[in-house]
This record gives sequence, structure tokens and C-alpha cells, in this order.
Amino acid sequence: MSARDEGRPPSLSIAGSRATLRLNRPEVMNRVQPEDIAEILRLLEQVEADPAVRVLVIASEGRAFSAGAHLGAMAEQAEGRTGGDQAQGFESFVDRVEMLRIPTIARLHAGVYGGSTDLALACDFRVGTPAVRMFMPAARIGLHYYESGLRRYVSRLGFNHAKRLFMLAEEQNAEELLRIGYLTDLVAPEALDARIDAIAGRLGELAPLAVQGVKRSINEIGHQALDVAALGARMSAAKASDDLREGLRAFKEKRKPVFQGR
Repeated sequence: MSARDEGRPPSLSIAGSRATLRLNRPEVMNRVQPEDIAEILRLLEQVEADPAVRVLVIASEGRAFSAGAHLGAMAEQAEGRTGGDQAQGFESFVDRVEMLRIPTIARLHAGVYGGSTDLALACDFRVGTPAVRMFMPAARIGLHYYESGLRRYVSRLGFNHAKRLFMLAEEQNAEELLRIGYLTDLVAPEALDARIDAIAGRLGELAPLAVQGVKRSINEIGHQALDVAALGARMSAAKASDDLREGLRAFKEKRKPVFQGR
């Protein structure tokens, strides 16, 4: 398959308080090429630098949300034909998504496979349709998964579900994914974008310092790595913020608050 047949690099669009990161390789099930990782990291930096952006949606089109990392590139690296560590690069990019300052939503319209199962799990919300199917094939190809991905599975889904998903490598349907907490929302295909809009709109309205601070604290607690001093600093910043004063005034005046993130 030629480079042209493999689609385009990831792209970013911003509309109001919402940014959308789009995977653009539907011809190859939106797999993440090695060169895509540096571009995604650059786009995430752009998002972080824009104080007006309060939520990021990760989306794609085609037969799958994503097939994860490029296994061909990984095979070449395993055979010593290329340098670098493809798995480590993918891990770093997913870790960056998880620790992004703003909330994130994975728009799951179809299958989620391989490393993209961890990419979706790194997002704060995962909204899917009945067409979603997921499996983690690491054991099928002899791959031991990377540390931070294992930690995410255990911290978000629990010990037993993580074991079942990794050790049996069985495909899971959307209803089961909702049951175990992998999906946060399961909606009809025609309602997918409306639900994404509702969550993104709600996150765009709430106090950014509070939302972003709580996100960071919950992630740290989930990984059993809570920085208590940093938690205290985040609480103090929110308590001293103009947003808190605006929220209290709005409550008293029975109106919708307008938060500025300061």
C-alpha cells in the first residue's frame, strides 16, 4: 500500500472551547503511524497553550476508531531492521493524552483495537455506539504490554477485568464494555454526536480551574500517586479564584455563571 493510500496525518480543529483531534487514516483503520506520534504531541502542545480550549475530543471515521500502533513498524523494529522503540513512543503519546490539562472525550463510532484501546482508556469519557467492538491482541502476537497501559487498565477497570482482557484477548461487545466501565456512555449511532456535544458543552461551561484540578487529582489517586502538596495547591488556587466568586454570585443571583479560568 502506498503512502497516499494510508491517508493523512492527524489534524486539529478548534471551535469555541472545544478542540477536535482527528485520526485521518481510515484506509488502514486509523492506525497510528510512527510519524503520527510526533505530530499528535505537537498538536496536544497547541491545545494546552490555548486557554480558551476547555475540552478535547478525539475522533475518526471509517471501519474503526483506530487499530492502534503500526504493527508492521513494530515488526521491523523487532527484527532489527529499524531503530528506536515503537512501543515506547506509543506509550509516551498515550500518557500525554491522559495527563492533558483539559478533559478529553473519545468518540467511539466503531471498533477499538490494540493500542487504541489504551488511547481511549486514557480519555476521561468514552462515548460509543452498539457498533463498538474491542479487543487487546497483545497475547495473540506475543507482546507484553507496556507499564503505564497496564496501570490504566487496572486503575480504571479493576484487577479481574484487566486480567480477562489481556490474558484471554477475546473480543468484547459494546454492552459488555459499558458493563465493565470501559464505555462511559452507550448511545444509538444517530445520537453519538449529540451526546458528544452535550458532554463537551457541559465541560465548556464549568469552572476550568476546578474541573482541571479535580481531573489531575483523580488521575493521581487512580494511579496511587497522589501528590498531596500539589492537591493542596490546586485547592487553594480554586478557593482564591475569580471563578469561585463568580460561581457564588451566580448562585445567589439565580443565573448561569460565566467562568474565565482565573
